Amino acid sequence: MIAFVSGPVAALAPDTAVVEVGGIGMAVQCTPGTLSGLRVGQQARLATSLVVREDSLTLYGFADDDERQTFELLQTASGVGPRLAQAMLAVHSPDALRRAFASGDEKALTAVPGIGKKGAQKLLLELKDRLGAPVGSAAAAVGAPVTQGWRDQLHAALVGLGYATREADEAVAAVTPRAEAALAEGAQPQVGSLLRAALQTLNRAR
Repeated sequence: MIAFVSGPVAALAPDTAVVEVGGIGMAVQCTPGTLSGLRVGQQARLATSLVVREDSLTLYGFADDDERQTFELLQTASGVGPRLAQAMLAVHSPDALRRAFASGDEKALTAVPGIGKKGAQKLLLELKDRLGAPVGSAAAAVGAPVTQGWRDQLHAALVGLGYATREADEAVAAVTPRAEAALAEGAQPQVGSLLRAALQTLNRAR
């Protein structure tokens, strides 16, 4: 297993980072929150999980070992593959997921694209005791701060999760007041909390 990759970031896409390791560009699938902390040309170290299929080898990357472990634990539930596990981590931090499962928060799970009411109920039953107890504060659950281009980051994240460009545009517009309020207070908009809010607006519209 490839436990981590470390090296300069060669390229970034809406759902992928390319990290140069020993002269080889390793394509790593990442959540928007993880990608928001990377910059082309700068050093990066990503915890990784290799998913092997008959026709593919896919490397998933995470900001830390906690995210990777949560990603792997989520897949122990029936019907949860790497894509859905990554989508859950795109919307919620590991500790936010632990809180959701510990408290039976069905609404938090249905905020994830691809999880409906029945699916959320099934996941709560299967994973309640597997993720462990929450360890961080609520403030830590909102994701990494975005220092520039939050609109582009958020729009790319929504498109990467399967929403149409028009839907992504509308969701970005809906959460813009929240981001501008943060800027007015001298804080940086945070992609994790904005993404969650945007997904909630999209779910209400459907």
